[in-house]
Amino acid sequence: MISLAAIGFGYCARHLVAEDRAAFGRVIGTARDAARLSAFPRDVEAFVFDGKTLGPELAAALGDARILLASAPPDETGDPILCCGAEILAAGRLKQVIYLTTLGVYGNHDGAWVDETTPPRAGSARLERRLRAEADWQAFGLRHGIRVAVLRLAGIYGPGRNALVQLRAGEARRIDKPGQVFNRIHVDDIVCAIRAAIAHRYDGVINVTDDLPAPPGDPIVYAASLLGMEPPPAIPFDQAAREMSPMALSFWAGNKRVGNARLKEELGVILRHPTYREGLSALYAAGE
Repeated sequence: MISLAAIGFGYCARHLVAEDRAAFGRVIGTARDAARLSAFPRDVEAFVFDGKTLGPELAAALGDARILLASAPPDETGDPILCCGAEILAAGRLKQVIYLTTLGVYGNHDGAWVDETTPPRAGSARLERRLRAEADWQAFGLRHGIRVAVLRLAGIYGPGRNALVQLRAGEARRIDKPGQVFNRIHVDDIVCAIRAAIAHRYDGVINVTDDLPAPPGDPIVYAASLLGMEPPPAIPFDQAAREMSPMALSFWAGNKRVGNARLKEELGVILRHPTYREGLSALYAAGE
């Protein structure tokens, strides 16, 4: 049976394991904070990993992993698991790395279409670290004959994390920035992409995104219509930007439409939720 190690056992890893637990004989998950380990599923072996020190028990578990799902953000020194565990991973049973990164690395293209052949231009220190981590993982794979799928994810939504939840909680903000568009992806489709990358033993970069780049307020308006609510009033971007963090500002600085042809043609993924409309409608029907 395949052993899976999820470094940063977060939203995507949880949904992967919940949907496809039988595919993995052993599942290893990490969190930075010991308090979060109690929330892990019972059949996931939980370890603390602070990004700096690899304990002996976790090191032994990683040596047994056939598939590594890496999503922990890199810092100034690089990807945390590569910095601490590259030798252990190379000497172990590892055959496939799935590295979850972000479409943000493409930078700003003023709404133009981009794909995997478009040279990245991160535009911020945070995204430059992501690009370096992508390159470091690919270099690691080349050195050791390990396949590395770099999955660049659009804005993630799904159960418990969507415009319906925000509207019900009174926390939805409809920010108006003329000409701005974003891509999105339902977590179900991320799981499909991860499973396909494993099945194909994929090596390379794939954009994991839906079919419809759309203005930021459109999903909120659509979600409000499902709930029979009036959408919140539009807030001009210049006004909203005064309260945004540097990370949020860098997110809004990237305006592009991202293509997903490689996801469909090379991985054979058929999106369950091709646009936010199908995704939100399914979430509404499920009460999520």
